[in-house]
Amino acid sequence: MNSMTNNKINQVTESTLVVGIDIAKRKHYATFVDERGRQFKKAFPVFQSEAGFEALHQAILDGRKEHGKDDVIVGVEPTGHYWLNLARFLADHGIPLVIVNPMHVKRVKELDDNLQTKNDKKDALTIARLMKDGRFSFPKLLEGEAEEIRVAYSLRESLIEERAMLKNNIHRWIDKYFPELFKVFSDFGAMMLAVLEAKPMPLDLTDMTPDELADICAVTGKMKQRRPAKAAALIQAAQESIGITEGEWGARREIAILMRRYRLLDEEIGQLDIELQELIKETPEYQYLRSVPGIGSATIAGLLAEVGSFMDYESPRQLIKLAGLTLRENSSGTHQGQKRISKRGRKRLRSLLFKAMLPLLRNNEAFQTLHQYYTERTDNPLRKKQSMVILCGKLLKILHTLCTKKRYFNGDQMLADVTCLKLAV
Repeated sequence: MNSMTNNKINQVTESTLVVGIDIAKRKHYATFVDERGRQFKKAFPVFQSEAGFEALHQAILDGRKEHGKDDVIVGVEPTGHYWLNLARFLADHGIPLVIVNPMHVKRVKELDDNLQTKNDKKDALTIARLMKDGRFSFPKLLEGEAEEIRVAYSLRESLIEERAMLKNNIHRWIDKYFPELFKVFSDFGAMMLAVLEAKPMPLDLTDMTPDELADICAVTGKMKQRRPAKAAALIQAAQESIGITEGEWGARREIAILMRRYRLLDEEIGQLDIELQELIKETPEYQYLRSVPGIGSATIAGLLAEVGSFMDYESPRQLIKLAGLTLRENSSGTHQGQKRISKRGRKRLRSLLFKAMLPLLRNNEAFQTLHQYYTERTDNPLRKKQSMVILCGKLLKILHTLCTKKRYFNGDQMLADVTCLKLAV
């Protein structure tokens, strides 16, 4: 058992009232136990309202007085976003809050009665008994500009997902009414969007000249230059189109609505990116994170949204665990299992790091050198994807060091500190 677990266990003493709460949408359930897991108060409802929270607070005060407890610790199973309101309320009243892993609750719920039964009252007791064994972690409730960045970045991600869904709907429309369009355009560029807004149906283009279509697209799409050659190819494709011609009014109405929604989302995302960039520039970490070649403003915003402040972490290992990049293996006896990442952590952070690797390997010579070593070394060469996953952990270590020690990135220093490269020389 490591010292961190010991410290958690030591926080639950004879003078501690342990409160376990199972979170739901409108009605939670709470129960009280002591340091040995003995139940003081059977599970009772806590409503998701000011009156419900105040009643819980009063019940905690009464429980401490009744059982002679000087301290209290409250634990919840973080269910969606429903626990956040209660967490803020408890923080305002100076009551410490911890969270219990939902997977742990699921796997130990049969220890008490040997039944697969699951209900809110039983889960509250399970949570409380896990807490007294030190099986909890501390939530990171962001404040100020850190919370602003997280909320804004989450909004940005949801808008991007919505835009991707909208793109799929536009793709579907094109496949039905103008499938040849993607023979001329490879993606949603300015001219293609202008065509869909101004002249979406093939019949609209068959009698036009390339210059006429190029002029319309330049005005509608606010393009810097005309593209008559591309317009000529588009007219040729329209004349040979196999697109559906029935239901023309409905098709035009549909694509007009889709394009207005697409333009609006695109504008909102662009504006949000500008505002996010202004927010992250105010953080103390920005100048150090920006010093890493290949790390852009969008990546920095995502990192600060997922992590908060790098300075709040004592060790980069905490960040690696937060991202779910710690290694796991299944070995028994003479069988040696293959090591893989645990994926027990923030999925969005892990995805962000992996996506950040692509521009990083293009623009950062130090990471290029390390990637080349991992993939081409004589002993146990890694596949490219495996190397990129390892470099994700390396990036977190580098960023943590830069922010905590207030230093700018130095590629030569980074490579000098890598032991494997020294041994390979």
